[in-house]
Amino acid sequence: MTPAVSAPLVLTLGEPAGIGPEIVAAAWQRLRMSGPAFAVIGDIRCLADRGIPVRQVDGTEGVRAGFASALPLIDRPLPAPVTPGHPDPRNAGVVADWIEEGVALCLSGSASALVTAPIAKAPLYAGGFQHPGHTEFIAELTADTPWPDLRGPVMMLTAANLRACLATIHVPLAGVPELITAERVARTAQVVDEALRRDFGLATPRLALAGLNPHAGESGAIGSEEVDILVPVARTLREQGIDLSDPRPADTLFHDEARATYDAVICLYHDQALIPVKTLDFWGGVNATLGLPIIRTSPDHGTGFDIAGQGIARPDSLIAAIHLAAVMASNRAVTRPGPDHDV
Repeated sequence: MTPAVSAPLVLTLGEPAGIGPEIVAAAWQRLRMSGPAFAVIGDIRCLADRGIPVRQVDGTEGVRAGFASALPLIDRPLPAPVTPGHPDPRNAGVVADWIEEGVALCLSGSASALVTAPIAKAPLYAGGFQHPGHTEFIAELTADTPWPDLRGPVMMLTAANLRACLATIHVPLAGVPELITAERVARTAQVVDEALRRDFGLATPRLALAGLNPHAGESGAIGSEEVDILVPVARTLREQGIDLSDPRPADTLFHDEARATYDAVICLYHDQALIPVKTLDFWGGVNATLGLPIIRTSPDHGTGFDIAGQGIARPDSLIAAIHLAAVMASNRAVTRPGPDHDV
């Protein structure tokens, strides 16, 4: 059972022409009796034909009281009509505003965590959006908020008992080696170590470090990054009290027995993390952002334009993201207690 938190979660509807509206509606159907309770920021017209009752609210006050009977919605209308599968850049500014409002509710304590349905970058860029994606936008929105720990953002992907954390994200494979610096790897590991203690309730986190090269370089025979960068970084962090392994061959790092030896793994490039996550649980993976003053999770999939509006999109990943956000918020309430909000 997901732990209770003092304030409800807040969800953003994501790209309205994608599968966001239908998976949000499906998630509420699954969770309305058990929770966690959440309010949605979006356009009521996107949910009007989903076959569920919707209750307009001004904020998160009273969300729990009526959650079982209707989906609470903070209605923020879009300027242009929505056609499933066909995003309209005219809506980009309001989609970004939904995210900004969700962040503001979390910073004020009115919401305990933010869960974001997928957005599409192309229509956002066409509408003037200046950020690479959700993660960077939310990091900027929280940049001026006091924060006692190391700042991320660090992207963590979870599935089953795997937490895979990325040192680099959306960069071409050819550009990865030059980005694998001692500073980047160390900071990623430090942010993850703090997050596991603060947001996951682990007193002594165990971190594994994936090698960059096949067989973790075989002592320099198949690449020098492990010898020159990764081994010294791991040694330094262990001296600082962080339980980080020396670089381990990635091809032996993700099977059942190996995963039992660590609480999270530091991966050095996108597919090194995403392939095992999606192999373990293709439908239920979650993207969590670590090292920010707010908790943010998201389903580990895109907007699904090819199936939008057909009623076949699965809400598994969004439901998992909602549950994880509540768990992280509950843990953070213990380690970083703040004002209690009776909502």
